[in-house]
Amino acid sequence: MFFDAGGGHRAAATALKQILAQQQRPWDVRLVDVQDVLDELDIFRKITGLRLEDIYNVVLEKGWTLGSTQLLPLMHGVIRLYHSSQVRVLAKHWKASPPAMVVSLVPNFNQSMFQAIRQISPSIPYVTILTDIADYPPHFWIEKQQQYFIVGSEKAEQQALGMGHARDKVIRASGMILNPRFYEPVEVDRAEGRRKLGLDPDKPTAMVMFGGMGSDVMKVIADRLDKSDLNMQLIMVCGKNTKLAETLKARKGRIPKFVEGFTKEIAMYMKLSDWMIGKPGPGSISEAVAMGLPVITERNMWTLPQERYNAEWLLEKKIGEVVSNFNQIVPACRRMLEAGTLANYQANAAAINNRAIFDIPEILETILKCAPLS
Repeated sequence: MFFDAGGGHRAAATALKQILAQQQRPWDVRLVDVQDVLDELDIFRKITGLRLEDIYNVVLEKGWTLGSTQLLPLMHGVIRLYHSSQVRVLAKHWKASPPAMVVSLVPNFNQSMFQAIRQISPSIPYVTILTDIADYPPHFWIEKQQQYFIVGSEKAEQQALGMGHARDKVIRASGMILNPRFYEPVEVDRAEGRRKLGLDPDKPTAMVMFGGMGSDVMKVIADRLDKSDLNMQLIMVCGKNTKLAETLKARKGRIPKFVEGFTKEIAMYMKLSDWMIGKPGPGSISEAVAMGLPVITERNMWTLPQERYNAEWLLEKKIGEVVSNFNQIVPACRRMLEAGTLANYQANAAAINNRAIFDIPEILETILKCAPLS
């Protein structure tokens, strides 16, 4: 079970299905968009004409995230208002073809989905895989119900145990789910690769990436660095935001830069970079760390509440810099370029061995073999 509110949930579900197919496990894996199942109940669409996940994505694209902490309880209130209807619709969905196990990669709806599958059979395991580094309670990822949780950090593990869940129902993976391609060797000559992009083969290089739709803050970052005296260059990935890509390409500045739109070559561009600048999303941070890149990110009132711990996690692991906003990008990059700092951050990043995409299939197989939850 996934949804398209942000790209990380579908990406994690798709990656998990891909690795299960590669391992030739004898499972029929169905990817189900929760939004599609519950579409008839979407009160947000009835009011605004937009589906809930579409509203969320517009908010992200426009950067309208100030106040999201206060809006979250309101959204949870609406979800609870329609709880019994959600359970009814979900139970009807599963009754047509009962699954051997339900795996949720979404927050907010786990209570409804759990109760719906219990109506079908109390023996069907229900598993929630957190695609955030930590939970943002209450009623976000971890609910008080008899189910399994797969978590990717010590913080999330302690949150689940602290809510009274049994030790054997809280299972620690080694990180966030990443696409298997981030574990494939990237054969690229760094110097030659940079030359092909029109960049200096020896100049420190930062990759700037803000998710699948980019962000206008990338223009702020480019402008601030252009006005600085820093000796560096940029690889800027704008995703599907063609207008942003065209604007950045047209801008002339002191800092050399290569601008890319939507691409599946993220791993290659990371190989050509020394560190990453971006939002504190769990997926992008984990991808960067998997490729050995330190991260510069921000944390402030505009940061989504469920992503605020990610910045704290970077500092705990000593793999990056956190600024109050990207107006502070110049001093952050200056610190990154200080003697020994970048190398230390890179070594710390390389020491994190995230194998969650390979851990989780084994965990799911073990759950399937276990006796039904009591």
